[in-house]
Amino acid sequence: MNLFDALGFRWDRVSVPSGVPTHSIERACFRFQRMLPEFVWDAGVLEGNPFTFPEVKTLLDGVTVGGRKMSDQDQILNLSASSKHLLACVKAGQFELSKSTFTTLHRLVAREEALEWGCFRGEGREKNYTPDVALGERGRYTPLPTVDAAPALNQRFSEGSTALENQVPAPFEQASAFFLFGALQQFFFDGNKRTSRMMMNGILMSNGIDAISVPAARVQEFNTKMVQFYLEKDGTDMMRFLLDCHPDADQIYADNPASERGMRPALDDSSPNDGMAP
Repeated sequence: MNLFDALGFRWDRVSVPSGVPTHSIERACFRFQRMLPEFVWDAGVLEGNPFTFPEVKTLLDGVTVGGRKMSDQDQILNLSASSKHLLACVKAGQFELSKSTFTTLHRLVAREEALEWGCFRGEGREKNYTPDVALGERGRYTPLPTVDAAPALNQRFSEGSTALENQVPAPFEQASAFFLFGALQQFFFDGNKRTSRMMMNGILMSNGIDAISVPAARVQEFNTKMVQFYLEKDGTDMMRFLLDCHPDADQIYADNPASERGMRPALDDSSPNDGMAP
């Protein structure tokens, strides 16, 4: 199947850098583990969690933080547990671009927070409710409907993940495309962006590439670009944003002159696997 049709969105493939610094898997995992409190805090800020960075470090050290809601504390602990599970999978060589990996991470990310966790919409007890994504003054984005056994969602995941594995061999492009794929298709009732970023980092680290954390200071920029992505079904700007957030961004830009900061090249309709999403 055409790549863009399978995923539901498109991007300018020419602008995505192919030269990304690669290290050993052990080195990528070590950096992720060392930066875990920062990764968890950044992810929490993206969700509107009020925990400060020192409070996150205190909580991850096993000390309860007073004056905070239990739901906010649980969200931080879920992010920590899912990050540690991801790290263990990558270290053991067990990370896969599969539904099983995806749903297991979601079970940890969204435990006691989503309507249901660890299964696609329609595979649990809820068969009718279809969530949507608020886009502020731009309205709302509604994904595929929730139906019993989730046949359409399962087909979309199978076609999308297969297309990514077969047609996008470059790890950075594949990883960032998976994040946008999961965020757009909304396979779960909640926690889609968090879980999809976990999958993105699993792909990166499994290929010896450092993981990406969206800095707390860039949350407004992240949200603005995601709104545009939902409206336009074009991932070019978001992929560039994720590249900006990569710890090796300066070197990547130096090695890939076509991927300049702040520039959005026109979509190249002659790119391989190009096509318009419905």
